[in-house]
Amino acid sequence: MGLKYSKHGTPKIGSPSIHHHVINYLTKNFIRNLVSKQRRRMLIAGYDLDMSYITDRVLAMSFPAQRMRAVYRNPLWQVKSVLDMRHDEHYKIYNLCIEENYDPAHFYGRVEAYPIDDNHVPSLEMIKAFCESVDSWLASDPKNIAVIHCMAGKGRTGLMVCAYLTYCGMSAEEALQLYADRRTTNNQGVSIPSQRRYVTYWERILSNSVPMGTGNGPRYVNLPQPCSRELRRIRLYDTVNIDSIFFVISELHEIPNEVYRPSVEACRGCCRQIKKGYQRNNSPRYYISILEGDNDGMRSETEEPRIVVQMDTESPAIYQKSCLDHYFDKPIQDKQPTKLSVSRSLSSSYCV
Repeated sequence: MGLKYSKHGTPKIGSPSIHHHVINYLTKNFIRNLVSKQRRRMLIAGYDLDMSYITDRVLAMSFPAQRMRAVYRNPLWQVKSVLDMRHDEHYKIYNLCIEENYDPAHFYGRVEAYPIDDNHVPSLEMIKAFCESVDSWLASDPKNIAVIHCMAGKGRTGLMVCAYLTYCGMSAEEALQLYADRRTTNNQGVSIPSQRRYVTYWERILSNSVPMGTGNGPRYVNLPQPCSRELRRIRLYDTVNIDSIFFVISELHEIPNEVYRPSVEACRGCCRQIKKGYQRNNSPRYYISILEGDNDGMRSETEEPRIVVQMDTESPAIYQKSCLDHYFDKPIQDKQPTKLSVSRSLSSSYCV
């Protein structure tokens, strides 16, 4: 009854069990529509599913769930039934969830995982690997489609869908607008600022990429080289009616042969309103900047050192804007890829 496994481990859909009938009855009511909010839904073969075609070959959806989670998410057996019916043997699923998983055998092993923390952004290396995988899959057969999901099928899914659309030649703004139109009813697709910015970052990187071969084939994407930096201050502007914001700084550690980089907390603190009389010194700081030389380490004799003036932004004009500030007495050395998460409480956060 229900999902059955063959001798080869491939699930088959048999007669619906009582459990499935209960799920179908509950989800035909308001529960699933309440959870999906403003995301577009599709009525296919009697199923009401939270999924949308962004293009003819890119499908975005929420998590294909099992057991009680299927009451308010897409039931896995319904997703499988629809995909088998419409794109038999020509679909591949990209799972962006870190918080939940399922057996790839349900979809004949055609599942790739690119785990991203909820409300956060992936590394540029992960975006590159994702775009290259989707492009390779779609290029292998004109009937192939890519099915992309996170948990709700909105933020992380939108970021990666838009990243692939820019990889195919769209501008970041065009990709974000197309996703908002096709995925939501209120034109609010990718709404978290950091996720929208990463689509723009990816577009800038692609502007310097070189096509491999001729035509519209895959690109050779040259990612920025890692560099070490110092974090001296965090300042958040336009914070209306907010007295404080908590933050957590985490270092992302690379694991061999894994695309996901787990975060390890480096420090945490709180940004508070700047009070007049407690600001830092706003006197200008002078630095000498010398351009790097050629491969032999020699600098041109005609090249003069450049004087750079850095003015502190803590001027009287700052009091005309609402902002929160935290100054590190000892700068944080940013040697590993770093993630900054902020929240009004310590119980939840999102990447900025």
